[in-house]
Amino acid sequence: MRLTSFTDYGLRVLMRMAGAPDRPFTTAELADEFKVSRNHLAKVISTLAGAGYLETRRGGGGGAILAQRPGDIRLGDVVARLEADQALVECFAARGNTCTLTPRCRLISRLAHAEAAFIADLNRSTLADCAYRPAEA
Repeated sequence: MRLTSFTDYGLRVLMRMAGAPDRPFTTAELADEFKVSRNHLAKVISTLAGAGYLETRRGGGGGAILAQRPGDIRLGDVVARLEADQALVECFAARGNTCTLTPRCRLISRLAHAEAAFIADLNRSTLADCAYRPAEA
């Protein structure tokens, strides 16, 4: 299975914040640290906030902070949420399935099972299990 860069950066944001759960992080700060576009990261942070993983505040002293304890955030749930609009294969998409094998395909159920197993395995771990703490300078 391959995750989108959106999900990859979502996980990175959460792991970084889990390493200092009481400290707010700005989008600019994280974008600089990850060497990624600030606009792209702003969308990631907005989605994480909309999903209830982060709280955000504007203005001086603002930024994003974890909205839940790291031990309460299951990795599989995060991945499933961030990948919700990305079908594993065309036939899983709500619209646009043009595969002529779909009506009698015997692979679909196996792929669905594999995808569910992937998420279930990730859900055996929490954000606390992979919190990131950078080395002191």
